[in-house]
Amino acid sequence: MQDQEFIEHVVKALVNNPNDVKVDRTTDDMGVLLTLHVNPSDMGYVIGREGNTAKALRLLLKIIGAKNNARINLKIYEPEGSHPRQSYASQQAVGVNA
Repeated sequence: MQDQEFIEHVVKALVNNPNDVKVDRTTDDMGVLLTLHVNPSDMGYVIGREGNTAKALRLLLKIIGAKNNARINLKIYEPEGSHPRQSYASQQAVGVNA
């Protein structure tokens, strides 16, 4: 449970809508799966540029898992119908951030 509370605490500090952060925890013979739900407008903060923030979160969870002899995986839930992530340059080209 320490892993779930950790990731929830860290992500709430990163996003604009901390009340929308929810972490589901499931355990099976493969290990622990944490599924992170955030407000769709906060996805960029959780993923980070080139996925670096998500990679860092996964690395920290891996360290917590190693400390507790558990394999921990993080899944970032993307709601159906959400748009694929675009690079900043392509957003500028179509005027998304203009």
